[in-house]
Amino acid sequence: MEPFTENVIKVIKSIPSGHVMSYGQIARVAGNPRSARQVVRILHSMSKKHDLPWHRVINAKGEIGFQDEELFFTQKSRLEREGVQFKGKNRVDIEAYRYSPVCEDSM
Repeated sequence: MEPFTENVIKVIKSIPSGHVMSYGQIARVAGNPRSARQVVRILHSMSKKHDLPWHRVINAKGEIGFQDEELFFTQKSRLEREGVQFKGKNRVDIEAYRYSPVCEDSM
């Protein structure tokens, strides 16, 4: 497994309940700020295998990115159960719920 992939997995696993991170933020913390799309691929292909809290990852606007209604509802429901409140249908106040690891540059 590539070091970046390992770092992405560690970062995602570190997101505590009731918090979120954006794809770009995860990429930056994992060591490659221009790899937000790679974070998406890692989440898609490795969430089950590594038991990742995929529902805590949203886009930079604070929105759930799924177009599929079932996945959208699953993600929103999981976040709400963790205490995350939504503005409108799909937007989280990302500043209020953003998880920022203490040492973003050292993961």
